[in-house]
Amino acid sequence: MSGLAESQSRQTGTLRGRPRSEAVERSIIEAVIKLLEDGVPLAELSIERIARTAGVGKATIYRRWNGKEELFVDVVRTAEPPDAELPGTSMRDDLVAMLEHLRQRGLMARSSALLHSVFAQMKSSPKVWDAYHAIVVAPRRRKQADILRRGQVNGELRSDIDVDLLNDLFVGPMLLRTIMQPDAALPEGLSEQIVDNLLEGLRPVSS
Repeated sequence: MSGLAESQSRQTGTLRGRPRSEAVERSIIEAVIKLLEDGVPLAELSIERIARTAGVGKATIYRRWNGKEELFVDVVRTAEPPDAELPGTSMRDDLVAMLEHLRQRGLMARSSALLHSVFAQMKSSPKVWDAYHAIVVAPRRRKQADILRRGQVNGELRSDIDVDLLNDLFVGPMLLRTIMQPDAALPEGLSEQIVDNLLEGLRPVSS
């Protein structure tokens, strides 16, 4: 089993909240992985072909996903590290946890040729990319924004800066290294370094 499939096997049970269908959903996602590993492009992966490979009916897939875009998103999610568990001890610690998730995700994307290929294909498919953004990216950004708003309320962060801009300031350096500069270093401690350096200038100034 590939690294992507192994990661999927560990995480599929938490994806959709239907324990009785866990094995069926795993077989469907593994079928997509097999087809991708065999070199079938995303654009040529039909629900009928996926169902045939998984040994299920098309209706079985449509009962779980509205279409192949949502299915592809779940395939990618199984290969990514699970969403960060926030310590809840401070805004700083929660921000570090969120950035560490992005760092680990970047490392996994670099180490998996299949995942790298899937992301490249997703970006060339507007429907799949839009689904990934709606299901995965947008909720993560909302969680990050919530952390920052709590920091402003608690006096940990300046309140005169727009939260969306603050969000970009914190996640931007990590996204730059993981997406725009694929050869940039992603060392341990990078998440703490980004957060702590930014907080030096973003904490409220004492009167």
